[in-house]
Amino acid sequence: MNLSSRDIDAFLALAQQKHFTRAAAQCHLSQPAFSALIRALEESVGLRLFDRSTRHVLLTPEGERFMQSALRIQAEMRACWQSMQDTAELKRGRVAIALLPSLAAGWLPGVLQVFLQRYPGVEFGMADELSEPCIARVAAGEADFALAAIRVDAPELQAEPFCVDGFHLVCRDDHPLARRRRVQFADLRRWPFVHLARHSSVRQYLDAAFFPETMQTLVEVEQLATVAGLVAAGLGISVVPALTLFHFNKPGLVTRPLALPGLDRQIYLVRRRERSLSVPAQALYVLMREMRP
Repeated sequence: MNLSSRDIDAFLALAQQKHFTRAAAQCHLSQPAFSALIRALEESVGLRLFDRSTRHVLLTPEGERFMQSALRIQAEMRACWQSMQDTAELKRGRVAIALLPSLAAGWLPGVLQVFLQRYPGVEFGMADELSEPCIARVAAGEADFALAAIRVDAPELQAEPFCVDGFHLVCRDDHPLARRRRVQFADLRRWPFVHLARHSSVRQYLDAAFFPETMQTLVEVEQLATVAGLVAAGLGISVVPALTLFHFNKPGLVTRPLALPGLDRQIYLVRRRERSLSVPAQALYVLMREMRP
């Protein structure tokens, strides 16, 4: 049995109007075409759904049972259609992303403000994590896409360059390096260094850029706020990505751009390969590329 929305609408119109001519007009069909449609429906279900007389058209007991299902099907189809229309017009829907904490705290709020002003009915989900957990969320279908600092190499995922993040020296404003216009690697080696943890992408970039040399590591920490506090206390210096500089916009601290070979961090946009983004996710994807740092 193949039921169409047209069949359901015609059946319910006749059940409501109890008159073939009026029901046909409601469905914008000629009476012969409408009568043929109802006959075909009854033949399809294998039951008489209406009792016909010269004065009345009434539902049979089987027709009464069929009507309950028909009403439910019609309501579900209309709700589905409305939901798809709302999604197409970005009146509703959901998008989830994963990205580095530095991007989530510093750059994303401005993007999200524009997005939610344009599409207030769209729900938004976010995970602010290091690169590997971000990529894992995309692979597991928990995020539509991610912004990560490592290039993924997996058959089911693809990575495209998103932006390049430079690095800056951070020190106290009374530190000797604060007066330098140009800072070389040899200048950094002389001072105690506050490092981020080894599993962070920042640390991995720094280790690769400084290799085979090493810094005078004072301490390794997990959070950029801790780096800022230790540097502000005069305990050491550090090197951080440009996208994290809002953490260091504090009295007593200065930042200086570094132009050291190999010291640029590539940020990638990671998504599932050969899979379309949902309409809300595509809208956010386009906006993020337009507003990328």
